[in-house]
Amino acid sequence: MHPRASNWGWNPAGRRRYALILLWLGHGGWVLMGPHPGQVWTRTAGLLARPAGQLASRWEDWRARRREQGRSYGEIQAENARLRAQVAGLEIADAQAAPRVSEADEAVRLLGLRKQIPLALEGARVIFSTRPEAFGGLILDEGRDHGLVPDQGVIVPEGVVGRIWSVGPTQAKVLPADAPNASLAVMLARSRATGVLQGLGSGRAAIRYLSNQEVVQTGEAVFTSGLDRVFPRGLLVGYVSEVAKGDLELRVTVQLAAPLDRVRLVLLLPPQPPLEVQEPFVAPEQKPAARKRGTP
Repeated sequence: MHPRASNWGWNPAGRRRYALILLWLGHGGWVLMGPHPGQVWTRTAGLLARPAGQLASRWEDWRARRREQGRSYGEIQAENARLRAQVAGLEIADAQAAPRVSEADEAVRLLGLRKQIPLALEGARVIFSTRPEAFGGLILDEGRDHGLVPDQGVIVPEGVVGRIWSVGPTQAKVLPADAPNASLAVMLARSRATGVLQGLGSGRAAIRYLSNQEVVQTGEAVFTSGLDRVFPRGLLVGYVSEVAKGDLELRVTVQLAAPLDRVRLVLLLPPQPPLEVQEPFVAPEQKPAARKRGTP
């Protein structure tokens, strides 16, 4: 007994069924497309091509953005390079102008100090410093041509710098107050005890010949006493930094107030100034004591 052939196989019966189905599908499609099948095919093709068009448009937009970003990044780099060059130029200009600005500020402060002291003061510029060397000093741009003589006092708004050590035709050398061979007559602000200041170097000095009975406090101001006839009484010298009792005398170390390593402009006192001046030169950190009620 032979098996029955399938109606949907690839046999004469099955092929006839497939042909009929294709005919019906074609007829149905023709009916659906109506009298203008070209328009339907166009719309169908456009509908099928729309995703591809959108994808291509997005691709082109992405490439355009990438090109724009590349140009923007290059422009930003160029702008950054230009700004860096401008900043470098401003820093160089500022560095070049800083000494002039600092000297101008120092000159203004010297002018204020000159108005406070009722003496004939002369200004001078420090053109060189030999302080790092042993027994070094400061070289001024004035000498005998401006009437300078040895032992004239040298001051700045912060305090005493030193005295003129030697004078040449057009220059003079200043012996700073912290030099080992420098000496200066001083007095303490509270007790008014007097002594001799001798340099220790590095902006420090020691007061000699103070009795162990004297009461000296750290931070106490030290002024010129005027007994050496180089400085008038009352010029600020520095502040007490260390106090210790010795065998015969009190050991007092003073931190000088004047910035000896940064001095550019100075004022020169006249030779052998008077012992007293009108107003004592009190340090900016100190304030005058309040008057008691009932006192003039």
